[in-house]
Amino acid sequence: MIDEVLAQPHQLGDALWRVEAAGIAQRDLPGGLLACGMGGSAIGGDLAAAAIGSRAARPVRTVRGYAPEPWLTPDTLVLCASYSGHTEETLACFEAAGEASAERVVLTTGGPLAARAREEGVPVIGVPSGMQPRAAVVYMAVGALECAALCAAAPSLRDEIEGAAPVLEAVGTDGQSEKIAEVLRDTLPVVHGAEATAAPARRWKTQLNENAKVAAFASELPEANHNEIEGWRWAHDHAPMSAVFLTAEGHHPRVARRLELTAGLIEGQGLPVVRVAAPGESAVARVLSLVMLGDLVSVRLAQLGGIDPEPVIYIEGFKDALG
Repeated sequence: MIDEVLAQPHQLGDALWRVEAAGIAQRDLPGGLLACGMGGSAIGGDLAAAAIGSRAARPVRTVRGYAPEPWLTPDTLVLCASYSGHTEETLACFEAAGEASAERVVLTTGGPLAARAREEGVPVIGVPSGMQPRAAVVYMAVGALECAALCAAAPSLRDEIEGAAPVLEAVGTDGQSEKIAEVLRDTLPVVHGAEATAAPARRWKTQLNENAKVAAFASELPEANHNEIEGWRWAHDHAPMSAVFLTAEGHHPRVARRLELTAGLIEGQGLPVVRVAAPGESAVARVLSLVMLGDLVSVRLAQLGGIDPEPVIYIEGFKDALG
């Protein structure tokens, strides 16, 4: 799993090529981009929206479930993302988007989703097979970013995507992930983000769950200041909690202040706090570097616990039980 994470800088160019090879027509769609997916295939839409930020000209949003938005109109590009091509929720969204006459694109390795798309003349962005679905995060994020540009929901960020590679390479060699994993060891982490770092915080949470096999949670500011902080008051008496705060250039000044005050409040309870400032000069580099660091931390934490990060026994067992 560690090799798949360290490959992320080298996947950026391949991901761009795969979108170009799909031959998706440039459109001007007032409905913007709707990404449909689950798990590691859905996070690409969130990360794209985070990197685009205030540069969005149209809505860029993500649906996790069996149906797209009920108000979906034909002037929307619906990106149906499923690494395996078998995800039942995404297959249902693909059919529903077709019934709404929306424009569609598929992002997958194959399976029924690719087959149905080709039958209906829907462009398919191919993703390399043979990796854990969650390890395809670069392909999912780049696919969503490029589709946002192709439907005029955002400007092209191709230069930022290409320029992110050296930033990600540095993340893989700076040793920060090992230090953070040591702090989080034997704790229940809560990963905090705000604005552009909220989506990376969610990614950290899910990778701590899947790779390190630990309970972990994601939290978003400023909302957490209106409820969650009260729960930290006695946290040290009830659970071995820890907190991670992801920050990046460009936070609203009051949000930046809230992040630091919240971290200090938790530290004041005698609990471990990790502060991570995103590197990079572009929004894409900052978002993807936080993703890669979180992925590395989760694998390093698994290694510290003597755990194989790849098998997801509970997830597979749940799928079998669901039928």
